Order: sequence, then C-alpha cells, then structure tokens
Amino acid sequence: MAKLSPFQFLRQVRQETSKVTWPTRKETVISTVMVFVMVIIAALFFFVVDQLLSSGVKLVFGLGG
Repeated sequence: MAKLSPFQFLRQVRQETSKVTWPTRKETVISTVMVFVMVIIAALFFFVVDQLLSSGVKLVFGLGG
C-alpha cells in the first residue's frame, strides 16, 4: 500500500464523509426513543428474572419466607 501525504489523506477523508448518508433529526429522535424503550424493557425483564431466581434459591436452601 502506497504512503499518502497528509493532504491526500485529508482529501480522501473529505470525499468519503461526503458519501455518508446522515440521519434526519426525526430518524435520530425515533432511534433514541426506541433505544430507551428497549433498555427499560430489558431492565424490567432482568429484574423479574433476578427476583424469580432469588426466590427459587431461597426456597431451595430454606433461607427465608
């Protein structure tokens, strides 16, 4: 691979970034909201599973009531 001068490198970087399709504000907001919703769902799921496993362990070992 040939070495590029810093100026050629910067020119190529600029060309490549011009090809990027940037999301609109609406797409960004929708994606952000969906991430938060999925995080909340995952947190609730793991909380319920943790509580069930904790209750099961206590029941098996007779550690609580």
